Amino acid sequence: QVQLVESGGGLVQAGGSLRVSCAASGRTFSSYALAWFRQAPGEEREFVASISRSGGSKFYADSVTGRFTISRDNAKNTVYLQMTSLKFEDTAVYYCAALIGPVGQRTWRSYDYWGQGTQVTVSS
Repeated sequence: QVQLVESGGGLVQAGGSLRVSCAASGRTFSSYALAWFRQAPGEEREFVASISRSGGSKFYADSVTGRFTISRDNAKNTVYLQMTSLKFEDTAVYYCAALIGPVGQRTWRSYDYWGQGTQVTVSS
């Protein structure tokens, strides 16, 4: 079993940058594919990015491609989402998720473990 805790959210100005982190407990962190999702009030949970178990494959939603970067550090049991050129539309609660398997999936229903979320607010 894995427990996930996000951190690093906050208030930033449009055009700025922010890095959110997700620290995991558990002795088999490297066995999981990882992903970031986000959810704004009244909206459905949205896929943002995923990274494979090996870290060799990354996928991004069209809305964030070129602006966001997902990475993982298995030695630290942590996955990161570096966000740049932030837009007001990026405002949401950001969740990390872990999937038992080698490659991440785009649907939230595929994930086995979830963090509590961290709020990212982008001002205009």
